[in-house]
This record gives sequence, structure tokens and C-alpha cells, in this order.
Amino acid sequence: MSAVTPTTAADRDLDTRARGGGPSAAYWIGFVIVVGALALSPFVLPEFWQRFATEILIWGLLAMSSDILIGYTGMVSFGHSAFFGLGLYGAAAALLALRPPNLWLALAAGLVAAAVVAVFVAYFSTRLREIYFSITTLVFSQIFYVIIFTWTEVTGGENGLTFRQPPFGVPGLFSVPFTRNGLHWFVLAVVTVSYLLLRRITQSPFGMVLQSIRENEPRTRAIGYNVERYKIVAVMLSGLFAGLAGSLYAVQNKFAAPDFVLFLVSGETVIYNVMGGMGTLVGPVAGAAFFLLMKEVFSRVFYEYYLIPVGIIFTLMVIFLPQGLLGFLRRRLNQ
Repeated sequence: MSAVTPTTAADRDLDTRARGGGPSAAYWIGFVIVVGALALSPFVLPEFWQRFATEILIWGLLAMSSDILIGYTGMVSFGHSAFFGLGLYGAAAALLALRPPNLWLALAAGLVAAAVVAVFVAYFSTRLREIYFSITTLVFSQIFYVIIFTWTEVTGGENGLTFRQPPFGVPGLFSVPFTRNGLHWFVLAVVTVSYLLLRRITQSPFGMVLQSIRENEPRTRAIGYNVERYKIVAVMLSGLFAGLAGSLYAVQNKFAAPDFVLFLVSGETVIYNVMGGMGTLVGPVAGAAFFLLMKEVFSRVFYEYYLIPVGIIFTLMVIFLPQGLLGFLRRRLNQ
């Protein structure tokens, strides 16, 4: 029997990856240039914009985590604020409980908290499809928001929690306080490693099955794959990296509040994906940077009305750039 020839650009791309085709040297050169520029940014940016760049990296990690579901599996989740928020509060609880505060245990606590919630959400929500899945994740997000908002004795309620920033170090060897530059480099390193891990996962056989589910779920099930199991693992994986983003946010800002568990965070995360380009990992990071920069610039010009121009630009991008910023750049480079 002859092999089936890919008929679309997406099919040809998947076929190339399956045969071992990797990214070009230009890709890795561009990757090194971008990471290098971000690493050097503390030496050229003012303090405010440097802190802003660090936050963009954290929100970009959250956007990448949601891309596993939205872009690669075709599952639009409005529950990532729960994963992010539980990672935030998990790290906060560890930093408040431990004396002296320990960076690695705080990150681990945030990951465990997000993982537990992700398992719970995945078990119930993946039984549903399309809009029903999205609504279910939204409901779970609101449930955890109400719990955190009302459980004042543990979470601080609407006032949130404040705590000390942990130092960077290796237990028994050294421990140094974070500087502004040091924290940026640490976040950049975590986000870079996370991107490489997620990229490897999406290009693995597991990632190919997720993309098959996105393109044609009934056919994927018909050829023998346990679709529900793959969806559960995808939600858990996505929630784990979202929790890591929340933990990093806790370390940077030394503050946890219920607002970060609100569904609006999930909505903005979806916007990052749409603006940057779904199913690319890099696109959502670019979308997060573009969206947050728009909000910051327009808030200084239009004050409380800044969301009006932001909404107009987003609407125009959805109409004229449906593949996002990264898709637009790819088309321009291929012309």
C-alpha cells in the first residue's frame, strides 16, 4: 500500500516533523538573538520597563501553557486563571510557612497546588467538548475564585497575602538575595527552559496526537487512540506550566490576591493566543507582549477609557490578521 501524500501545508509540515525534519539554522539563530536581547535588556531599560519586561515573560509563560490546549488540542480553556492563581497562592503559602523562605520549595508548592487543581478540572471537563468544555473550565475557575475570596483566614480574602521574596541559592552551598537584574535573568531562564520543553512535547508523538485531536477528533478515536486520556494529560500539562507562571509571579511581586484567580485573567490569556498566533508557542508570548504594551501605553493617553482603543485594535486584528502576529510575519517572509 502506498503512503498517503500530505495534501495541505499543515499536513506537509506534520509529515516533515514526523520524518525527523527539524527547524532551520535561521530559527535557532533568531532564538539565540531574542534570548540574548532579553538577557541584555537590564543594562539598557529603565527600572520600570525592566520590571515590565519581566512580567511580560511571566504572562508569556501563562500564554504558552494555554496554547497547549487552545492551539495544539483545539480546546478553548477559560480556567487558566485557576491554575495560575493556585500556583500563586501555593508559592505564597510556602513562603509564609517557611523560615527562612526557600525559593525552590515555593516553586514546588505552587506546582503541586496547580497540578492538584489541574487533575480535578481535567477529570471532569475533558468529558465534554467544544463550548461545553470552555464553560466547564470557566465554572471551575469561578468556584476557586469564590473559595479564595471568602476563605479569609487562609487566603487573606480580598486583601490578599504579602510575604518576603526568597533568596536565590542552593541549600547548604550559597544564598544571595535577588537583585532586579538577577530576578529578570532567573525568570528568563525558567521561561526559556519551559519553552524548549513544551516545544519538544508538541513535536513528540504525544504532541502529534494532540494535533490530530484538534484536526479530527472522531478519526483520531477511530484509529485507536484514547482521546479522553490524551485530553486529560494535556490539561494537566497545561495547568502545570500555568502554575509555574503563577509561582514566578509570586516570587517577583511578593503579593497574592484573588483578582489573579478571576476569569478575566483567563480571558486575557485567550486574547494573547489569538493576537500572537495559536499553535506556535512563540506567538502567544508575542501576543502577551503586544497586548500588555498596548494597555500600558493607552492607559497613559486615554486613562480610564484605554480599553476602547485596545478593543478596537483587537477586533481589527481578528478580522484582518486571523492567524495572529506570527502568522502574518510568516506570510510576509514567504512572499
